[in-house]
Amino acid sequence: MSLFRKKPIAAFEADMKKSELKRVLGKWSLTAIGIGAIIGGGIFVLTGTGAYYHAGPALALSFIIAGIACVFAALCYSEFASILPVEGSAYAYAYGTIGEFFAWIIGWGLILEYAMGSMTVAVSWSGYFNKLLKMFNISLPDWLTQDPGSYSGTGFSMNLPAFLIVLFVLSILLRGTKGAAKANNFIVLLKVSAVLFVIIAGAFFINPANWTPFIPDVAKVMEGDNVKEAYGWSGVISGASAIFFAYVGFDAVSTQAGEAINPKKDVPFAIVMSLLVCTALYILVSLVLTGMMSYKDFDPKGAYPDAIKAPVAYAFDIAGQAWAGYIITIAATVGLISVLMVMIMGQSRIFLGMSKDGLIPPIFSKINPLSGVPDKNLMIICVIIASVASFTPINKLADMTSFGTLFAFTMVCIAVWVLRIKEPNLPRTFRVPALPVIAVLGILINTYLMFNLSVGAQLLSLSWLAIGIVIYFIYSRQHSKLHNITDILPNGPDFESKDFE
Repeated sequence: MSLFRKKPIAAFEADMKKSELKRVLGKWSLTAIGIGAIIGGGIFVLTGTGAYYHAGPALALSFIIAGIACVFAALCYSEFASILPVEGSAYAYAYGTIGEFFAWIIGWGLILEYAMGSMTVAVSWSGYFNKLLKMFNISLPDWLTQDPGSYSGTGFSMNLPAFLIVLFVLSILLRGTKGAAKANNFIVLLKVSAVLFVIIAGAFFINPANWTPFIPDVAKVMEGDNVKEAYGWSGVISGASAIFFAYVGFDAVSTQAGEAINPKKDVPFAIVMSLLVCTALYILVSLVLTGMMSYKDFDPKGAYPDAIKAPVAYAFDIAGQAWAGYIITIAATVGLISVLMVMIMGQSRIFLGMSKDGLIPPIFSKINPLSGVPDKNLMIICVIIASVASFTPINKLADMTSFGTLFAFTMVCIAVWVLRIKEPNLPRTFRVPALPVIAVLGILINTYLMFNLSVGAQLLSLSWLAIGIVIYFIYSRQHSKLHNITDILPNGPDFESKDFE
């Protein structure tokens, strides 16, 4: 059945041979890409929303649960990356194992993941940038820094800084991957230093009373104009679901496999290393932050309304250490740029892989011969991200990102198990230990977390997937290069690499 036609390994090999992308990334650059994407969203953005809307001081437990769920998926990603070192991430893995329709659904989910993730970071960057300006007694009018849903005044409003930072990142990415990687390496060094500073300096200002009770009783909180239930163990679990967006970084490593110097060895290394480093940092920062500042003080309608957008900096402000706020705000403002950079890079490479296969229009696979990047692809993505980010509240974006991430992780755990059964003799430089156990745990935990997202996020995400299904049957199925080759070649699925060249 055409819905389940699979892209043969020979086709991936042909793609690698004729790829116009430049292989310029070593294992430490790839690791920095993973850390660059992970450190930022979780520490500088979602610690405030996770503590206030979900888990309270027990946010550290949410990060532990999310990290464990990620380990299972990361191991499965690593095995796939050692077999299929191409751009496209989970989309490409599913295309080679489960079939085209499922690959399309995963790719469509990844578009949601990276687009919404980029928008979330752009909005958060705006929050830190505005705080930085205020430190130097510069204030932008509210109608230029708030989306229409958050603006309390009348008339037009937009988040202009969120719009402009996306265009700035675009200008960096258009110069080429090698230059973008160097910029990312520098920013990663800066923000990891800032995170260590937060952990060490913040430890001196912890008030243990803020951790009591560590898991608060179930309570009602206002999220926008809606009342929702938070805290208790259900809040810890829903918090893990909501902050899952913070772990998207190791997935971004796999999207860069087409530009890795030695992808079969370096991509698995970078995936696992970036995840382990960042999970440890997340747990420590969440403990310090909720110890310095009561989770109740992150109320956007309370005494510190901006704390929800820039929680780490405000924690030091409340502790009376304004000087530390300068360091953190500058580091976060600069550091979030690399998160945005890596996410947009990942998004463009997924589009590139899908376009090469004919599932989306060919404009997304055009490579600029001078820079070695898909420039038109990047321009289209950035205009959309910048426009939506400037008009949308941050909490809606983060939850939808988590859905796309969890969905992709679940499908990767299924796909790597299927491929191990169907193609046990494929060369693998990395093998998941105790695969059936790891895969089942990954599937169960990620699915469970997906169902613990807010109902609104689930409905919006399912609507997005429904739109993707319609597009597949209207456009992608007929334009698929695999569909056309299947019609032409007499051997059916028994392709050779030369058939795709």
